[in-house]
Amino acid sequence: MEDNIISMPDRPVIACDMSTAPDTPDERTAEYGRLFGQHLLGKERTAEGIRFRLRAAEGVEAWVRDLSAREKACCPFADFEIATADEEVRWDITVVDDDLARAALDEFYQVPEMTSAGEDWRVMGQRLADRGFSITTR
Repeated sequence: MEDNIISMPDRPVIACDMSTAPDTPDERTAEYGRLFGQHLLGKERTAEGIRFRLRAAEGVEAWVRDLSAREKACCPFADFEIATADEEVRWDITVVDDDLARAALDEFYQVPEMTSAGEDWRVMGQRLADRGFSITTR
């Protein structure tokens, strides 16, 4: 008898798990509000994903690297690249090739407007949940 087992390559789960994060979604949203409110120069879509451009003020690159590490821990389907050039910190974010991952990236692209408008992260979370995206908090 032949086994009909199909091997799937390792693929990250398309969900956000903040259950072990050192911060809460409310704290992280407030942190994004501070970062973008103080340092955002612009944002753009790239061929691979999105880019936030921030002032290369003292400590900004380290701040973005720390946020990226925390985001990667809860959203393993996303990748983050940080580079400093021309007095800017460029924060590139890409996701795996998946419709739900791209929807999450689209929502992340709106975070500067969301935080400046005082919108709660739960609104964004609900839009994603309506599409089948799961956010786990503690």
